Amino acid sequence: MKATNHNNLGRKYLVEDCKNIRIEYVVRKAKKELLNTIIKGMVEIGGYNVKITSHTLHHGGQRLWFVCPSCNQKVGIIYEHPIKNNLIGCRICLNLDYRCRAKKGMIENQYNNQK
Repeated sequence: MKATNHNNLGRKYLVEDCKNIRIEYVVRKAKKELLNTIIKGMVEIGGYNVKITSHTLHHGGQRLWFVCPSCNQKVGIIYEHPIKNNLIGCRICLNLDYRCRAKKGMIENQYNNQK
């Protein structure tokens, strides 16, 4: 009789008769557990503690949001103020604007002053 080892169990078995564990299932489960852990608490980002929240999408799944520490609104981006240290918040709370909007206003002012 031939000896068996961990690679040779003595007879052939069918794949269909075995319970399978796919790596995709393990990764999907780990991602869900990690997501739930993150949502339940605060995360440290650049030395700041920021709360994360989520909402359920129509087609299933979840969308994550930061919670602005100043106004408690759900936002996709948190900013650190360029001058005031230890001040973070959303664009509105920090009174931030986009460069393209500032230039647009300058061009309109020059055009109106020439009239």
